[in-house]
Amino acid sequence: MIVVGLTGSIGMGKSTTAAMFAEAGAPVYDADAAVHALYAPGGAAVAPIEAAFPGVIKDGAVDRTALGQRVLGDEAAMKRLEAIVHPLVGASRGGFFEKARADGAEVVVLDIPLLFETGGERNVDAVVVVSAPADLQRERVLARPGMAPEKLDAILARQKPDAEKRARADFVIETGQGLEAARAQVAEVLAALKSPTWRSRRALEAGGEASQ
Repeated sequence: MIVVGLTGSIGMGKSTTAAMFAEAGAPVYDADAAVHALYAPGGAAVAPIEAAFPGVIKDGAVDRTALGQRVLGDEAAMKRLEAIVHPLVGASRGGFFEKARADGAEVVVLDIPLLFETGGERNVDAVVVVSAPADLQRERVLARPGMAPEKLDAILARQKPDAEKRARADFVIETGQGLEAARAQVAEVLAALKSPTWRSRRALEAGGEASQ
């Protein structure tokens, strides 16, 4: 089973691209969706986050806006949050892999916004970076409810630059030219991954054969 890491900075079209992989038959693990479940009433992250950041729980769930105000721009607070959330997400991802194997999936996609920032690229067979021109990125993000330029800048400060992500990617999907163009690129990536001549980044590092 080939494991693909899908990443891209905010506003690049990553979620839309992930949906295209799912439509093409590749199961997708959405790290953000997993976090939402952990933050929801009864979620495993609610109690430890309340203990670490008192006052950010409302109606039994993590108030993401309140939590964001507590951790954005505070590196120590962000590390405390990551120490709580990352192990819980990892456990959720393990269940996803088990189901995908049982279903006989050839390719699975991990939708991870901070793939490079967390060193996750070492644990996948291929990295797909979703990208778009910077002006289009800002236009998309600033159109979101509650978004402001200073908030966008704070988010971007935590993410590696798009140019660096592109340079480290195995595949780049450009989303600035419309949905059909992006969908065609997704099909090309899947075809390349299933080619008998393709070799995974993990296999290349280990000097072995492709992960199939």
